[in-house]
Amino acid sequence: MTPGAALTVLVVDDEPPALAALSLLLDQDPRVGTVLAAGSAAGALGVLERQEVDMVISDIQMSGLTGVELAQVLRRFRAPPPVVFVTEHNQQPVVGLGLEAVDYLLKPVRGSRLAEAIRRVIETGTHRATEDDAIAVDLGGVARFVRRSEVRYVEAQGDYTRLHTPSGSPLVRVPLAKLEEDWGDAGFVRIHRSYLVALAHVSEVRRDGGRVTVVVGGDELVVSRRHTRELRDLLVRHVRPRAPTTEIENGSPVVPEP
Repeated sequence: MTPGAALTVLVVDDEPPALAALSLLLDQDPRVGTVLAAGSAAGALGVLERQEVDMVISDIQMSGLTGVELAQVLRRFRAPPPVVFVTEHNQQPVVGLGLEAVDYLLKPVRGSRLAEAIRRVIETGTHRATEDDAIAVDLGGVARFVRRSEVRYVEAQGDYTRLHTPSGSPLVRVPLAKLEEDWGDAGFVRIHRSYLVALAHVSEVRRDGGRVTVVVGGDELVVSRRHTRELRDLLVRHVRPRAPTTEIENGSPVVPEP
């Protein structure tokens, strides 16, 4: 997405009236240059084979391939377009699937809410270098978006993972290995088969004999032997002068090697 350029938006809905109404609203937004329409998820994939888009707005419940399944396919793209979901008032938002949707819109879509969703997409594109993606989680049947920068560490729990943040620890249905792959470039590192930690939130490394732990957001996590050296090397490179990571060995601070 080029800053300041008119957006190319793909709208996906299997209900023609809803598709037409949303397309009309998009045509009226000065930030949108081209509106493409598809009556199914399969049709949307056909469009995406021919043309790149800056944004996909998709209904969740569609016959055939659903909007959720479409988003899961888009996640495999080399450069996935931002996705905004549209859902009915009486439907629960799709949550806990690890889908990094930028926003959710309720039908009938209001122009002001659509404008806000477009603003969020533009903001996401502008800050693409930081890749501070949002991930949808389920909090009592309500969709909440957790920014990756909020996550201190991730804990594996079967087919799910728990995101530990200052405001809570929601579950998402994404394997730890997938988040390790997606978030590695953002400073997340595997320290154990059950833990992925954000280096920016590691405040202490503790060594007691052969046992190594890290303190992340007040929680002490065990580091497996196979990850100890890698973690130490990464922390030395990642340490920031104003917020240094303290290494403690047998109760005494240890100055990291230069």
